[in-house]
This record gives sequence, structure tokens and C-alpha cells, in this order.
Amino acid sequence: MIRPLAVLPLFGVLILAACSQPAAPAAPAATTPFNIVETGIPELQAALREGRVTSRELTARYLERIAIYEDRLNAIITVNPRALEDAEAMDKERAAGKIRGPLHGIPIALKDNIHTTDIRTTGGALAFRDLIPPYDATLTKNLRDGGAIIIAKTVLTELAHWTAGAPTPMVANYTGVAGFAYNPYDPRMDPRPETFDGRPVLQTGGSSSGSGTAASFWAASVGSDTGGSIISPSNANMLAGIRPTIGRISRYGVIPITADHDTAGPMARTVADAAILMGVLESAAPDPNDAATATCTPPPNRDYTPFLKADGLKGKRIGVPRAFFIDAVTPPGEKAPQGGLTAEQAKVMADAIALLKAQGAEIVDPADVPSVVATTADDNFLLFNYCQGAEHKKGGDANCTVNFKYGMKRDFNAWLASLGDKAPVKSLTELREWNLAHAKAGSMRFGQSRLDISDEMDVEKDKARNAADVAKDARLSRAQGIDAVLAAHKLDAILTPGGSGANLASRAGYPIIAVPFGMVPNAPTPAFPAGFTAKPAPFGVTFTGASCSEPTLITIAYAFEQASRKRVPPPDLP
Repeated sequence: MIRPLAVLPLFGVLILAACSQPAAPAAPAATTPFNIVETGIPELQAALREGRVTSRELTARYLERIAIYEDRLNAIITVNPRALEDAEAMDKERAAGKIRGPLHGIPIALKDNIHTTDIRTTGGALAFRDLIPPYDATLTKNLRDGGAIIIAKTVLTELAHWTAGAPTPMVANYTGVAGFAYNPYDPRMDPRPETFDGRPVLQTGGSSSGSGTAASFWAASVGSDTGGSIISPSNANMLAGIRPTIGRISRYGVIPITADHDTAGPMARTVADAAILMGVLESAAPDPNDAATATCTPPPNRDYTPFLKADGLKGKRIGVPRAFFIDAVTPPGEKAPQGGLTAEQAKVMADAIALLKAQGAEIVDPADVPSVVATTADDNFLLFNYCQGAEHKKGGDANCTVNFKYGMKRDFNAWLASLGDKAPVKSLTELREWNLAHAKAGSMRFGQSRLDISDEMDVEKDKARNAADVAKDARLSRAQGIDAVLAAHKLDAILTPGGSGANLASRAGYPIIAVPFGMVPNAPTPAFPAGFTAKPAPFGVTFTGASCSEPTLITIAYAFEQASRKRVPPPDLP
């Protein structure tokens, strides 16, 4: 297993420091170490408030857990070497009566495409392995202002999975900086000869690693999502994840793919923890560095906890789109069906629907998404995916949206310019050239076809094509998509299985929340070798709503979670 060299030396130093330095003023030490496994943010805050643990002790417990289990998961690119020092500062403020907010003294991890001026921000790419940005991301500042401890930067799929598509697509949660991350529900390598390259046997999902959050390496983490990279890893790691409406959380200081679809969001073990983190991530007023932050109005005091209602499903109208999401469909002009569930996955969905009914929700079933069942190709969402591989270079991109590859040229170059003299390369072109020159070091193990198709775009000459594709995307995902199905059936939300609803929500820029719910067999094609027993894979559900409907979705998701309580911790990480 490849280990990130910059992380390993820190573990010993941090744990030695945790054991040798005097603790900040606090209540007498407990007879046994404070239990951090599966402990939620409200419980952590109660323990801090009551003096049962200090932030320093809490941070040390997390660092010890990282030291024990990280070599199995490879969930981290860099540990914050000042995490204990930061925690002590929060303890001193608490002792002086200053409490910054609900994350005061709580360790949080960031996806390593989010700027931190005191911890490197690599994006997982070798070219940026030593980058210390000149400014914090707005969300990082919000976390620090709220008293959170940034404990680590997590593994991500390199450049948020916009390095390599076909013909040799990059495996999710691989980076040139740190190698592969592993899923704590089965942290082994894929044993099949066809794919025996170090990749995980159980997918980690998306480009945001959920592994460390699932394994209780920290209280919660922040991911980013362009096409499903909060929802997919949340589903794969039995987490509650929120991809918010674009603009709820500032993207300033987050390495971009495209501003038309990028957002950051919380990933946690419970809906309550995700809601608390969400409120701290959101700015009190629009960020002048991100115009989209004027889209939604924050709740009073940026507090989402009033929406955590155990009886919140009563009277809620929830639609079940069956076409594609549950039952396979064949789009117009196509020969092969798309979508659908296995028998085991369908059973999980049936159980989820039954639970919703039992809790007083009104279920509309089916409530198909109009653009998904459209009988004309130009109106069918399934036939208009984003251009994403070498086959979608210029001349081969007539039937896909160019926004992702166009946005990567437009927004990535703008991001590089914002780094000033700290930028290791000055343009996307220079990055591609750097990768080619450093291929022997592993800079492009899977190639860079997505960077290639992005760099051939002309920001000025292709502006009209991009605008047309963005408009079509909005029509299919919003007007004839989510907005249409919600209005037709007077719905509060739609229910979809696993991570299948992520693409529709992300293309619309609308909120979607993942909630853990079940386990299904991990049975890929080709099958695992005889004698190899794969462990079950997490499989949850998602709730999607209209723009800025996070309060309603949090109510629905929390009530569903409380009624089901299906999350279980990784079985082999006590």
C-alpha cells in the first residue's frame, strides 16, 4: 500500500506531544480515555462543556486513532502538525468563557482541494504537492472563526476526478500524491487480476474521501461536489452527506472544475452532525468573492438544528421516481437499458418506502422525472451527460455538455492566477506539460485525458457553445427535471437509491442529502476469484428538493434517520 510520505513522520511527533506536554486547564482526567468512536458533535460539545474532556485531549484521541488505523485506510494526505496547539488555544478560550460556536474545539477534516494557509493544499496532484496557498478558503475561515480544529486534509481523487477519463479512467480516490484510499467497510485491495493495481475492493465513491469520517478519525469532514462527489462517497461509507444548493457555501479558495456545478458540503456520521457543520460552513452574508452566495438566505443565526425534528416526516409528500432510478429504462434511439437496481438494492428501497409511510409521509409512487422518461432525444436527460473522456475531444462532443471541460479551462486558469507567485504552474497547459515531464514520478499514472480535452477549449470562441449547453442542462435537470416532478405532484422531495440521484441534483445545482440505510452484496463484474469473500457494501438513500430547500430536506432526512437508525460503524475498526 502506498503511503503519503509527508504524513508518516507527523504521527509519532503528534502522539509523543499528546503524551508528554501538559494539558490545558480543565477538569480532572477521566480514568479511561474519552471514547470518540461514533460520538456525535452534540455529545462532544456536552463533554467539553461539562469538563469531561478538553479539546486537546479530544484531538489527541483522534490522532491516536489515526496512528493506529491510517495505514489500513490511507484516508489522509496531510495531518495538521499544529492540531494540538490549535486545540489548546480553543481550550484557553473556553476557560475564559469564550465559546465561538457549535464547533468550538471540535476536530474537522478538509478535502485536500480546500485552501489552508498553514497546511499544504495539493489537490492530490504531484505538481501541487508543496503548495501553501496565499489565502484561506472562505469556508476554512468560517470554520476557524467558529472554533473548529482543522486536523487533516483528506485523500481525494486527483483534482476532484478531473484528470483522467477514457481510455484509462482514473480510479476513484486515487492521487499521485498519496495513492489509493480504502473503504473501512472492507479495507482490502481488489484481488481480481484485471484490476490488481492497488485499487480498493470496495469502492470509496466520488472524489471526496469519506473513509476517515466513517472510521472516526475526526468528528466530520468537508467534501466538494461537481457531479456527485459528496453523495457518492457518503453512500459508500455509510455517511450523512449534504450537497447544498450552489451558493449556500462559498467556493472561494476551493480548487475548481467548473463554477457552474462546483460546491462544497458537509460529510458526517449523522444528519445532526452534518446540519451543524453546514451552518458553520455557510457565511452570514454573501461572499464578495463568490457571486452565487447571494442565491439562498441563511437560516437565523446560520443554525439548522431547529429543523432536526424526529416527527418531521408527518405530512411530507415524497415522490419515488422509478424510471431509471429503480427500474431500468431504454432512452430513445438507444438499444441498451440504463439504470435499475439489483434485487438486494430494490429490497432496501422497498424497506425505505415502507418506513416513510409508517412515519406519516405521503408517498407518490411512481413520480417519474419528465426529462428521464422523455421520448425525444433532445429532451432526455439520460442522453445528455457531460463530456468526460478522450472520445469527447473537439469533433466528438456534439451530444454531451462541454461545461465541465470548458469550466476547467476557464475556472482553473483563474484559480491559478489567484495564487500569484505561489502557483507552481501558470496555466492548465503548463500543468499538462509538467505532468508529461514528470511521468516517471507517477504524475499521470492513468493519463490526463480530461485535462487534454479541457485545454483544447477556447474560453472566448467556445463561450457560446458552453452557454447553450448550460442552458440545456438547466432545462433538463430543473425545468423538465426536479422542478417539474416536484410541481406535478406537489412534492417536498424525491427519494432515490444509493448515489443514483447525485447526477441530476448536481447538474441542477439543487440540494440532495444522503442517509445511511442498508447493506448489499459487493458483487462486481467480473466476479471476485473463488475463495475470496467480499464484505457487504453500504447502500443508503437520498432526498432531493428544490433550490434552497435544505431546511425541509434536513427535516426529512433527520426524521428518516431517527426512525431507521441503520448506520453501523466499520466492523473491524473497534
